[in-house]
Amino acid sequence: QTWPPPEASRPSGSTRPSTRLAPPLASPADVDRPHRTAGPVRALGLDLGSQRIGVALCDSDATLALPYDVVVRTGDRDRDHRRIADIVAETGAGVVVVGLPLSLDGGEGPMARRYRAEARRIGATLGVPVETYDERLTTVTAERALRESGLSGRARRRVVDQVAASVMLQSWLDRRAARGEEPPE
Repeated sequence: QTWPPPEASRPSGSTRPSTRLAPPLASPADVDRPHRTAGPVRALGLDLGSQRIGVALCDSDATLALPYDVVVRTGDRDRDHRRIADIVAETGAGVVVVGLPLSLDGGEGPMARRYRAEARRIGATLGVPVETYDERLTTVTAERALRESGLSGRARRRVVDQVAASVMLQSWLDRRAARGEEPPE
């Protein structure tokens, strides 16, 4: 099998093939509630944007976040959320962490409120818990790292969203580890 697979095998709006069906629905009330379990479970991080959704995935030990994919917005939120559900199923993620673009003072502006509402809608389509986490400056950090790595502007634009998602997810994982919290459910 060649990588990347042919375009025909990729779901619309994604750079990765879809191999599983979406999990059963969960309650949107699960959004923002901390979750615990007896062992490490993979976490999926989402960096929501108006045109693209960056996706990151942590390793099976729940210690390292890596860029995973970019979901191109289709203009149909339900369709975009179903694609996220497909990725959750493909990866076996046990929790989804949605980045919340808080203001520098920690306040929640209009965009953060919009993304919190979208996180609730995403939670309604997934069979796993959804939490939100502060994503301030993650895109700036990702852009700087990609620029320092020597990527051209065009190449950076293709991956910056998934790198920003991995920066946010790594921060979430590190905070949990520093607090001695159990791995996510």
